[in-house]
Amino acid sequence: MAGGRRDLTQGPIGRTMVLFAIPTLVANILQSLNVSINTIWIGRFLGEKALAATANASNIIFLAFSAMFGFSMAAMILVGQHVGRKDLDSARRAFGAAVSLMFAISIVILGFGTGLTDRLLHLLGTPQEVLPLASTYLKVMMLSLPFAAIIVVLMMNLRAIGDAMTPLWFMIVGIIFDAGLNPFLIAGIGPFPAMGIAGSAVATLVSNVVTAIGMVVVIYWRDLPIRLRGREFRYLLPPPALLRLIFEKGVLMGLQMFVMTMSGLAMVGLVNHAGTIAVAAYGIAFQLWNYVQMPSMAVGAAVSAMAAQNIGAGRWDRVSAITRSGLVFHLLLTGSLILLLTYFDRAVLGLFLGPDSAAIPIAQRIQHIAGWSFLLSGATMVLFGTVRANGAVLVPLIVFVIGLLLCRISFATLMQPIFGVDALWWAFPFGSIVTVSLATLYYLHGGWRKGSLVAKAELAEQGAA
Repeated sequence: MAGGRRDLTQGPIGRTMVLFAIPTLVANILQSLNVSINTIWIGRFLGEKALAATANASNIIFLAFSAMFGFSMAAMILVGQHVGRKDLDSARRAFGAAVSLMFAISIVILGFGTGLTDRLLHLLGTPQEVLPLASTYLKVMMLSLPFAAIIVVLMMNLRAIGDAMTPLWFMIVGIIFDAGLNPFLIAGIGPFPAMGIAGSAVATLVSNVVTAIGMVVVIYWRDLPIRLRGREFRYLLPPPALLRLIFEKGVLMGLQMFVMTMSGLAMVGLVNHAGTIAVAAYGIAFQLWNYVQMPSMAVGAAVSAMAAQNIGAGRWDRVSAITRSGLVFHLLLTGSLILLLTYFDRAVLGLFLGPDSAAIPIAQRIQHIAGWSFLLSGATMVLFGTVRANGAVLVPLIVFVIGLLLCRISFATLMQPIFGVDALWWAFPFGSIVTVSLATLYYLHGGWRKGSLVAKAELAEQGAA
């Protein structure tokens, strides 16, 4: 450990991965719990229309975060490789470029998003009776985007230098402010004004402001490697070539999340034709799957950070070992969770639907058919976590388009005459088999090992000079 960071190029790989992945997993769980708690507050105080309004507005917010995730991931890889090479000055250059790019993009989204709020909601088909509530909520949420952008880029780049605990602590801080302030600002409890649905968005805004400022203070207080001082502040005005490199990689990574979102929306549209009971069953199964995917997401993030540093250090022997360890940890964690949910499925589903709901048998069948497919999709995330650590993002995007859009949706549509409604559920393992097969082929035989992202960055900076 040095200055709050862990050297991911040294020491036992398995132990390092556990110490790195567990805080990330806990942070993911807390983030989901925060959304659930805020949904409860809105539902209890404001009712169904307000819930529908936040659901519609959240789709637009999620698309904005998909873009920010892509750019911050690109910066994380670049910073991680520089840190692996022990080149902290170049790491700070990449970090400064990422901060400027993320902040600028968030301001652009804020400007256009606020002006086009009602039109965007109309394009989503937002019901007329919830449109005013959704518009109010979304406009206030847009104000928090610049601070959210700073939080995302700080958390991702802290992980790039090997610090997974600071993001976890500030995730807890953010939840305390967000979930804690929600009921007071919604209902006007105590000295707080009753702001209705806007109060929930204001609570998120306050949480983001406090978290962003707090993280900056701690980074400087602990003198962490990504802090900028003196002449280093000029790194916030990076050469266009470096910005373009991060932008190009970030767009492709953001498109990967967009493809996943579009696949999910398309499946919802197909399930809607199966009737209300099937929709309710699928909705609950989907809620469980959000948690099933969390271990592979955490392990994939750990693999990306560890692989990036080791690629930068030229430790390719460790990169392969990191991937193998990531796959083992994913299979153990995700497999255990799937087994528990399968064994106790009726009890868990009953928490959402009630023990006598007609949707429970359907939800059980969905879980039995599709639940195990997350072992395959999670393995894909781990493999792509490694190849992405060297800036290879185009092929993973193509694989997701083939597996999640073309194969999964085609199977769900074309196989219904043979399998009936079960074709919808079998589409998940079918798409996952395609993606993990293509991902394995690319990992083993693709050209992702050639060169490195830092080499491209150095060429970009030399060209600018």
